[in-house]
Amino acid sequence: MTKEALSKEYSLFTFGRNSGLGQLLSPSMHDEVYYHISKLNEVPITKVQLNQLLVISQAGGVSDGFFQYYWKEAADSHPYDVKKVQFFDETWITGKDQTIVSHDHLRWGLYRIFIDGLLYFGNVIAGFKSLRSLPRTGIADFFSSKRFDTAAFAARGPCLPLKTIPKDDRYLISEMACKTFGEVPEDAEQARQMLHDALKRYRETKGGPVQFKQLLEELVGRGENNDQLMLSFDDVLAEDVKDADHLTKTFNGELAKFLTARESAVKNTALYLSMVNDLDVYVATSMRNRQNFRDMATACEKIFGDPKLTHLHLRYFDPTMSAAKGHEDKGLIECLMVQCAKVLVYCEGEKESYGKDAEAAMALSLGKPVIFYCDRGKKTMFYRDVHPLARLINFRSGVAVGAIVSDDVMQVAELLKRTFENTMEYRIEHHEKRVGYLKLVEKLTESVVRLQTDDDLLASTFWNNYHNRQHEGFISLVAGKEAEWLHE
Repeated sequence: MTKEALSKEYSLFTFGRNSGLGQLLSPSMHDEVYYHISKLNEVPITKVQLNQLLVISQAGGVSDGFFQYYWKEAADSHPYDVKKVQFFDETWITGKDQTIVSHDHLRWGLYRIFIDGLLYFGNVIAGFKSLRSLPRTGIADFFSSKRFDTAAFAARGPCLPLKTIPKDDRYLISEMACKTFGEVPEDAEQARQMLHDALKRYRETKGGPVQFKQLLEELVGRGENNDQLMLSFDDVLAEDVKDADHLTKTFNGELAKFLTARESAVKNTALYLSMVNDLDVYVATSMRNRQNFRDMATACEKIFGDPKLTHLHLRYFDPTMSAAKGHEDKGLIECLMVQCAKVLVYCEGEKESYGKDAEAAMALSLGKPVIFYCDRGKKTMFYRDVHPLARLINFRSGVAVGAIVSDDVMQVAELLKRTFENTMEYRIEHHEKRVGYLKLVEKLTESVVRLQTDDDLLASTFWNNYHNRQHEGFISLVAGKEAEWLHE
């Protein structure tokens, strides 16, 4: 095999222009590397020989533990199933010798190194340098700390049940309904009187039969909020208002439903707060009409009622089941939940919403897994490839993180299962037009969850300055041992 042909076989693992791991198997590879790798299927390479090839390629040698972890075992304690990484063969992890026996064997270890570097360190070189000198136990402990404790999820059992709110009444806990009826029964008197005034005006100016909707439109003409009022009385819009007594009875009936739903929703918020430190999934959405509430409630039922998830007893925030005593409290509560939740599910709405966008941005910036569910199926490509919130920076580490985007509600359940069972599957790709630009792709949805740019100036400037000042000389504790946090 010629050097050109060999470098083509390993083109997936080539990036950057500086000597080292990214150029190890590039067309500019060292002659010794070419000689030994080209014969790999016939003549195995020992760990000592691999280190020599790494050193002469200016990549740096690896510890016995690093070699063992990446080429001689498939650790069950890793944050994803390494046996599902491309090229894997069970026979490689059965022997006790320290050798790489084939091209696929070498590729399997490199593939894992690349995935781990992109997932947890921001780029491949940073991950390699941070881990290559550690003992096997240090590496294993580091990655174990990145896993969810699936057994503990299943063992903890269910939480206290929420107060029931009929799905068809959940629209009554909306901010709009609260603004119509008020926070306490006495506050509703103003809305009741406004409707009676509207009825009187209508009788005096127009006469004849009048529907509840027409009375609301009469108020809209006097400066009231149309959407707010129409949503608040959605059940009775088509009813004829016979007289003032009938109007009072109708209003009181809707007020009673509102108060019942709201009381349950406020109690549910207390229950959510009681388990906030144990919250698994926060659902972010915006709901502007009754059907939005129905759809969101149905989506939560399908996702979290999926048999694949029930054994995990997931604690999740259902936005159709919770209300606060005021919108300021609501903001504080939701920020706390985003901070505490392990995963955020962002649900597309009819219109963009600052609130849910801010929540998704917070979660991504905290480095949490974020799933964009495009329940209307119209913006999947937009959210996956265009939306500015789909990829942000983890403020703690500087790692570029991307959202996982799906328009299939059952796929969302599967993604949650894979997340909490540590069975996510990834694929490495180069950018379509930029050979050295690496992308880490989540296999089920084809979503890009990590990036490594090929712009050397951007990369060096970013990592030289990201942790500057307050994080200058930043030290990362890797597996309980102090190690320099190296980025390129």
